[in-house]
Amino acid sequence: MTAFFQRKLRIEWGWCDPAGIVFAPRFIDMFSENTVQMFEFAGLPKKREMRKGMGVAGYPLIDLQARFMRPAAYGDDVIVESDAPEFGRSSFTVAHRILLGDVVCVEGTEKRVWTVYDESAPGGIKSAPAPDDVRNLFSKT
Repeated sequence: MTAFFQRKLRIEWGWCDPAGIVFAPRFIDMFSENTVQMFEFAGLPKKREMRKGMGVAGYPLIDLQARFMRPAAYGDDVIVESDAPEFGRSSFTVAHRILLGDVVCVEGTEKRVWTVYDESAPGGIKSAPAPDDVRNLFSKT
């Protein structure tokens, strides 16, 4: 995977079990935050402003897959990489990897849905195609 976006993180104690090893769900939190920060890196406003200015309700997670290959521990410096989203009609998939040096600790994918506000829909939101200008920010040209 060639990463569209990456960031360095130091593993915090609060992400770990009593032995100092990262508790698996915290890796999923890292994936999620990388998706949010990747959208900003691509040129979109912060998620709060996207909700106000673009009419987007968000992009909730609908499917998640992860493969855990090596543990990370308190104090480790890891790199969280994310590839550009692959867009469908209203959903998109983001591939992630978490590396400790050159070793992959975790790899996974998130499938999310672009949503807009709709008071007549259950929960007040509905899926909608991601706007072309958003898709274009991630095009691999």
